[in-house]
Amino acid sequence: MENRTELIIFYEERNFQGRSYETSSDCADMSSHLSRCHSCRVESGCFMVYDRTNFMGNQYFVRRGEYSDYQRMGMSDCIRSCRMIPMHRGQFRIRIYEREDFGGQMHECMEDCDSIMDRYRMSDCMSCHVMDGHWLMYEQPQFRGRMMYLRPGEYRSFREMGYGGTRFMSMRRIMDSC
Repeated sequence: MENRTELIIFYEERNFQGRSYETSSDCADMSSHLSRCHSCRVESGCFMVYDRTNFMGNQYFVRRGEYSDYQRMGMSDCIRSCRMIPMHRGQFRIRIYEREDFGGQMHECMEDCDSIMDRYRMSDCMSCHVMDGHWLMYEQPQFRGRMMYLRPGEYRSFREMGYGGTRFMSMRRIMDSC
């Protein structure tokens, strides 16, 4: 069994210039390490990066590779926090609900879904319960647009989480291929 160590390196400037900070865990506020963060390099593992502190705001999924400019990731501001995504082995299971507080239609999924509307005839997905695995939800079909990272747990209201005007239209498992 291989021993995987997650590692991400953040840089103050675009194209991996300026001071750097590396971590293999969550960081709720990058300003304690760098005055700003405009690029990053993932050596191993998977992470979510956020343009606000405390894992808020626009978020972007990064895996092994180079990300030379925060604006290409859809960030409105520089990277301000990051969360390490642990590797998950085993089954994936999520229940999605049409309404807040687990109301309306409910569908249980164990695999990626490129269009919630086409597969389940659901025009909206406003809450969910992640039973197994780690998932990404996307605002557009085919895994496009703004995304939201979901760990195991109950999510009673996407609106209260800051996604009031967002409709989630597709979802994908975060596999251990990171």
